[in-house]
Amino acid sequence: MPVEGKSVTGLSVVIKGAGEMASGIAHRLHRAGIRRIVMLDMPRPLCVRRFVSFCEAIHDGVAEVEGVVGQLVDDAFRVDAVWDAGRIAVVVDPGWNSVAALSPDVVVDAIMAKRNLGTGKDEAPFVIGVGPGFTAPRDVHAVVESNRGHDLGRVIYDGTAEPYTGVPGEMKGAGKERVLRSPVAGAVKHVHCIGDEVKKGDLVLYVGDEPVYAPFDGLLRGLIREMDVEIAEKVGDVDPRAKKDYCYTISDKARGIAGGVLEAILHEYNRAPGQT
Repeated sequence: MPVEGKSVTGLSVVIKGAGEMASGIAHRLHRAGIRRIVMLDMPRPLCVRRFVSFCEAIHDGVAEVEGVVGQLVDDAFRVDAVWDAGRIAVVVDPGWNSVAALSPDVVVDAIMAKRNLGTGKDEAPFVIGVGPGFTAPRDVHAVVESNRGHDLGRVIYDGTAEPYTGVPGEMKGAGKERVLRSPVAGAVKHVHCIGDEVKKGDLVLYVGDEPVYAPFDGLLRGLIREMDVEIAEKVGDVDPRAKKDYCYTISDKARGIAGGVLEAILHEYNRAPGQT
């Protein structure tokens, strides 16, 4: 139920994950005036669309996405100074141990694991699960649809999101082939950079000694950091639309999901007593 006497802009929100979709959510909430945001992620995030992801703050100290800045915080209890500076707090906490201590008004699970790794309604007065793996109202209060299509961003209060298909949305006829995956386990070594134009057959990167080539002409919209990865890990994203601005701006999918999360929060905390 809504917290009596608390305005929406005064809400504190913990977002599990700080990758592309989680960052789209954080950005929209921040722009809407919900500024008390903490994002939790792994010490070495497996992020491909790095220029639109606040998890880059874990490596660089700060990360800017469309004018909003995320800042790494060593201690989850020291986020107030970051909030006072108008920034989003980013904390390395893969086990979500700081959630209980922060006592947020809202928890959003946006790690995009395609399954529930332990998020429950007891973590906050209002808990949202993004994508498949969550059931409302059993384990979360609301689910936001993450699958591209007619229902993208829809808020579900009774039921689940669509099952994970494993097939990325098509762009100019290109589907799963636009996602580059590691052919073996090993260390990533870049040959190209995010924003580079590539032709079909161009060498994009190595994983260990194994080359990974561009599947078609386009632009390298995403590229994982040089790090060790497992076999079949997503390591790059080639966009056939070849618009460089898309490397640095939030995607339509992330904006759609973010809109659903914002709608759910506003619906929950702007309701009059007794209103459904």
